[in-house]
Amino acid sequence: MSRLIQTDYVVVGSGIAGLTVSLFASRYGRVSLVTKDRIGDGNSRFAQGGIAAAIGNDDSPDLHRDDTLRTGSGLSDYSAVDTLVHAAPDMIRLLVDLGVPFDRDKTGELVLGREGAHGKNRIVHAGGDATGKAIVDVLAKHVLTSPRIDIFEHCYAAELIVVDGECQGLVAVDHELGPLYFQGKTVVLANGGLGQLYRYTTNDPGIYGSGYAMAYQAGAELQDMEFVQFHPTALKVDTNPMPLISEAVRGEGAVLVNSAGEAFMGRYHPWKDLASRDIVARAIFTEYNAGKNVYLDARSISHFAKRFPTITQLCKKHGIDPARDLIPVVPAAHYTMGGIKTDTNGRTTLPRLFAVGEVASSGVHGANRLASNSLLEGAAFARRTAEALAEVRSLEKAHEPSFSSEYIANLSVQPTASLLARVQSLMWEEVGLIREGRRLQEACGKIEEWLEEAKTLADRNLLVSALLVARAALWRRESRGSHFRSDYPEENNEQQRHSLQVKSDQFVFSA
Repeated sequence: MSRLIQTDYVVVGSGIAGLTVSLFASRYGRVSLVTKDRIGDGNSRFAQGGIAAAIGNDDSPDLHRDDTLRTGSGLSDYSAVDTLVHAAPDMIRLLVDLGVPFDRDKTGELVLGREGAHGKNRIVHAGGDATGKAIVDVLAKHVLTSPRIDIFEHCYAAELIVVDGECQGLVAVDHELGPLYFQGKTVVLANGGLGQLYRYTTNDPGIYGSGYAMAYQAGAELQDMEFVQFHPTALKVDTNPMPLISEAVRGEGAVLVNSAGEAFMGRYHPWKDLASRDIVARAIFTEYNAGKNVYLDARSISHFAKRFPTITQLCKKHGIDPARDLIPVVPAAHYTMGGIKTDTNGRTTLPRLFAVGEVASSGVHGANRLASNSLLEGAAFARRTAEALAEVRSLEKAHEPSFSSEYIANLSVQPTASLLARVQSLMWEEVGLIREGRRLQEACGKIEEWLEEAKTLADRNLLVSALLVARAALWRRESRGSHFRSDYPEENNEQQRHSLQVKSDQFVFSA
């Protein structure tokens, strides 16, 4: 037996994208906000560096656009990037008006930081290195007090319902209420990435890529799933998730060194420690493969504790004092550039289904995301998505849900622990930072075998998400951005195009 909940807009996820779209969509109708944990939990809260916007006197949206396009390695969509960077200054003003306490200097001006691959100081931050938390807390406060937003916490989104080629709703599992069926004019997926598919990640527990799998199973088109960004500097400690050491630390002057005391990044790129994330991550990985540990030397930053209070606490929790000690770092799965294919208003290829934030592929990030463009995209494109929702007509005929007892029995809230461990190990070893064709083929075969045996929707979503990444990585026979193939180590101009996947009899189609 399932409980039917009728609304105007169903939003899945309560990070910066889900909260923003819910807040603005509530102006046009009733919103049901579904989140697997508590309101505001997820990856957005962990974002340290900040939000990118060209608001400095020596900066411009055009310069921001150029940095984004260059970092995207030929696969960023010019129009989408241009839309985003020109929306950025106004988005900062809007967040300020909502009450986000961005850091300011003594004159009251916003402090602008620097991160890798940015040509200018354009990173707006809050609480030093607690930008994501500051933004999420303010947005959550507004959402929690809205009379037009119904919040369903500890509610796992499991499957989209498609009728006559349109997305009409969502099946979810509430920890207390059991199965729920949400029906609305639209469904908006804003439930983040897939970092927990990997053994080492900075992502919040529970980020398994279910949004990608749900959209794929429903018939929506997915794009560029091979491009998984590995953040170069996760704190090398035995925790899950691994704490993040923000790129902004290097922007303030910290230097990567190996166990021989060598500042090695000059051997890999002219921009040294401020090269793009893919370059820095592979450089660190190469140093480790050469038998050298890697550290971040931040001892020259006299104001470290004030500028990075969160990172200081994280380090000291593990017995590291950044003022005196080298900080051990290692790459970890961090962000998915690909996702559900959308336009800049969140529209997918499946009518009535929208997607925004990391779960979406709007074309902005291309093969490699520019630092601090993620919070920007999550907020700015969520605002645009809310405006697009207002234009969607009501359902002509509501679908009456009917679920078998077997279907209900397979609605688990999380993947099987043993299966998750196997997937995480396989993805890290075979579909990780450095990939190779034969091993990718074997990984695809293993995932397909496990998928045939999977019973619950949570297990199937986990495996479908993993297979989407592995199949796309096998298809792209070149190295570009975050995707590196040891058997195809150079860029191939013939593959300067997107990978596309849509459900078919052959399971995956790439073009």
